[in-house]
Amino acid sequence: MARTTVGTAAVPSGPERPDRGGRRLPRVLHPVAWWVWALSLATAVSRTDNPLLLFLVLAVLGYVVTARRTEAPWARGFKYYLYLALTVVAIRVVFRAVFATGITPRDHFLFSLPRIPTPDWYAGIKIGGPVSLEALLSAATDGLRLACMLCCIGAANTLANPKRALRVLPGALYELGVAVTVAISVAPQLVQSVQRVSRARKLRAGRTQGMRALRGIVIPVLEDALERSLRLAAAMDSRGYGRAGTATRRSRRITGALMLLGLCGLCAGAYGLLDATAPAFLGLPAMGLGAVLCLAGLRLGGRRVTRTTYRPDPWRLPEWAVAGSGVLSAVLLLSDLGYDPAQLNPTFYPLTWPELPLIPTVAILLAGTAGFLSPPPGAP
Repeated sequence: MARTTVGTAAVPSGPERPDRGGRRLPRVLHPVAWWVWALSLATAVSRTDNPLLLFLVLAVLGYVVTARRTEAPWARGFKYYLYLALTVVAIRVVFRAVFATGITPRDHFLFSLPRIPTPDWYAGIKIGGPVSLEALLSAATDGLRLACMLCCIGAANTLANPKRALRVLPGALYELGVAVTVAISVAPQLVQSVQRVSRARKLRAGRTQGMRALRGIVIPVLEDALERSLRLAAAMDSRGYGRAGTATRRSRRITGALMLLGLCGLCAGAYGLLDATAPAFLGLPAMGLGAVLCLAGLRLGGRRVTRTTYRPDPWRLPEWAVAGSGVLSAVLLLSDLGYDPAQLNPTFYPLTWPELPLIPTVAILLAGTAGFLSPPPGAP
């Protein structure tokens, strides 16, 4: 069985087999499996604004990320997505308090902001005024749903290796994938540079705080970033990045036309699904036709990029299990089977404690099984 050395630990690249103690050997899961799992869970989150279910989703994400993240630089950024999620919730609450819409006599009054008069053409929006507990809770729940979707994307970025995900992209999206991969890798690399320079200054008994320390850190970090950019450019040039394939001008025009028509079909299909008064052919038929045209455009556009793949990532039973757990969770929340759909969207007027429906709870916990269905990550 072939092995790939990662650091000081040997990680098997062949089929996953238990060792003599009955434990599973570490293996890197296919990055597409993590993205399918995370996007499916985000789809399930978009279906509900029940705060109990949303907190359960955050707990599931935290468990899976803690259990299956590696020691790679991009695997340390989930906490920053949590900070971003808290910021989103806070901004949503502040906007609801400032741009108030008034309260009813049955609301629980909290405080009142100074009223700012608005012109006639700004009718319908009030700035300032009384703020109720129901309004703030409703705004916090709306922000929490968006925060959970951001954390789902953050979990995918934390668990999936962006450089390995780049290898499975279609050839037509290769340049875009390279740009996204480099952009994702910038922040972790800058954090590593700052930590490395700070440790060096401490070993040399230099200042670690204040403006003098900042000036002594910024220059080495910028120099390190420039050196990494030059190394990346040399590596991309040596691997033939940017060289055109056998595509002709006619094929490029056909590719552009197919992609443009496909995107128009997807937009028309999305509009037909969201608008109940739209004609029937603007729904699923238009979306299906748009998807087919986009796939044809990607297939034709991939001919101009010539790539070779060394030791491709395997797709085996753990990948099916992880992706299937996320897809099944989204299907259960979208199907409305076995529970009242109103339980997914509780109301705060009047103010009552939201219910925790059984089937959606089981669906979200089912997505959490990815934490032990996936193989353990390799040792650093």
